[in-house]
Amino acid sequence: MNRILQLFTVFISLTVLFSCDRTSEREAKIEAIPMEFDIVRFDQIFAEATPSDLPQLKANYPIFFPKQFHDSIWIGKMQDTLQQQLDAEVDKAFPNNSVLEDELTPLFQHIQFYFPEFEAPTVVTVTSDVDYQNKAIATDSLMVLSLDTYLGAEHPFYEGIQKYFSKNLKPSQIAPDVAEAYAKQLTAYPRKRHFLGQMIYYGKILYLKNLWVPNAEDCAIIGYSPEEWQWAEENEQQIWRYFVENELLYSSEPKLGARFLNPAPFSKFYLEIDNESPGEIGRYIGWKIVEAYMQNNDISIKQMLQKPAEEIFNNSKYKPAK
Repeated sequence: MNRILQLFTVFISLTVLFSCDRTSEREAKIEAIPMEFDIVRFDQIFAEATPSDLPQLKANYPIFFPKQFHDSIWIGKMQDTLQQQLDAEVDKAFPNNSVLEDELTPLFQHIQFYFPEFEAPTVVTVTSDVDYQNKAIATDSLMVLSLDTYLGAEHPFYEGIQKYFSKNLKPSQIAPDVAEAYAKQLTAYPRKRHFLGQMIYYGKILYLKNLWVPNAEDCAIIGYSPEEWQWAEENEQQIWRYFVENELLYSSEPKLGARFLNPAPFSKFYLEIDNESPGEIGRYIGWKIVEAYMQNNDISIKQMLQKPAEEIFNNSKYKPAK
């Protein structure tokens, strides 16, 4: 028996070492990918502008000046003391582009490694009156980043914002947020609106984010605190049992999104554990299912993204951790 245990331990050790070597080799290739992109600090340009500069600003950056808004709106914004304070705080947190380059360069390298057709965008930084639900917006050629949503979770400007949002208003969330914006472009929303389909939709997005930002902690990928991640890990089996026993997987009940998928202070099992649980726990389970599917099937990432939820689930061999 001891001999078998020793052989098993050696096998596991060799498997881990081989896996680490392959990972290191892959990461070296990714790091060697040439990556250049422009960063346009529109936040600073607008902060330094005067009303007389407005016509030229509108000509140079028409995307940020919708025609339905009168010039008086932009002039008022330039002269608004609260906007000036916001600009000053952003400039203090991001005096140069070093943080942005450190966050985005490896991210873009990873995306291009797995999706060679990807072209790095021009990154345009703005302020958005702390629009924390639209922090990173991807278009065909632009990535628009609202830097006033990355000043630090405890920043005074975020007083009054619910904790489950404000905890992620920090510079370390730039790469995960940008990764999510591009992951959504590659992931089709399910035509069947049952709970399983939505869970796996978010699971695909989280899988891509984890692939593209490998140095981030798992909790940062999903936007949990370390304590919330630990709770999810420790209660995965109980969460899954609840979903199965209550026949939620193929339910199209609209309230399931609000209970288990949407940003919220906690998930709603309608049990005593609710206040201990993090929100979006259905996304967490979807991520686990997609991970299991990729581990147990010889399939490319692009192929996985095209697979329907039922096929991914049925072939995932998913078993929640005890």
